[in-house]
Amino acid sequence: MKTVGVVGLGDMGSGLAKNLIGNGFQTWGLDLSKDRMAQFEEMGGTPAHSPAEIGAQSDCVFVMVMNGDQAKSVILGPDGLVANMSRGGSVILTATIKPAEAQAIGHAMEGSGVHLIDSPVSGGFAGAQNGTLTMMAAADAAVLDANASVMNAVSATIHHVGTKAGDGQTMKACLQTLIGSIFSATFEASALAAKAGVPGDALLRVFSTSGAGCGVANTALEHIIDRQFEGTGSHISTMHKDLTISLELASNLGVPMHTASAAMQIFHAGKSKYPDGDNWVCTRVIEDIVGAELYRNPEGST
Repeated sequence: MKTVGVVGLGDMGSGLAKNLIGNGFQTWGLDLSKDRMAQFEEMGGTPAHSPAEIGAQSDCVFVMVMNGDQAKSVILGPDGLVANMSRGGSVILTATIKPAEAQAIGHAMEGSGVHLIDSPVSGGFAGAQNGTLTMMAAADAAVLDANASVMNAVSATIHHVGTKAGDGQTMKACLQTLIGSIFSATFEASALAAKAGVPGDALLRVFSTSGAGCGVANTALEHIIDRQFEGTGSHISTMHKDLTISLELASNLGVPMHTASAAMQIFHAGKSKYPDGDNWVCTRVIEDIVGAELYRNPEGST
């Protein structure tokens, strides 16, 4: 059985670690937060002090950091994974970064003997914690086969979307344009219902059983009507970052993004006014404008 590492033990990375440990893998972990490291150790993980230590101890390492600069530092730095992993090892890049950044990492790893699987994920906090993520994996088929056991431990669905570094990130950028747009439409519909006096529980019943019902909209609406705008594992800064990546890619390719661009402005507003909130807090910005709030029950309280 492989020894596995996880760099980044936040809302998503902690879920990866939890499910790897639960599936019997010896799991090394690293995070800048002492609290997260303590929680990781309590769940049975082995704490590391540097990317170099994780690289030296692991057959494969998940990298779940926030941005491309962090990913490059962890993977390519002098104290990084590639410089310390054995030949034949694999880095599984589950963080969402720019496609060009993933391509640059892949290019820099050529000849190192360490493989890169460019595999951003979807499913959010719940998917990470429950081991039901969707993975958009780009690598040679043989590399994916060699790492199937660890990837299956954290995922319910693995899509082979390409062979080159950047292919996974490109797929994720396309996906986030849709998810961001569904979110923003749900926020606006919620504010409209609030102003019109529609009870939140009724709105949820109709949405979830209609053609428009989906996990993205239903989850957002559940949090909105229960007034859960912080601590749900979906911080607004992450979607804001992802939409920024999607729109930059679209701009580079000359593709108009009318709906996703409007969604980006809603997330801009939410992040500016409620920087500590989760995605659904964007609804509060619109509610503030119209002077009405949406609650689950008709009495207007949680």
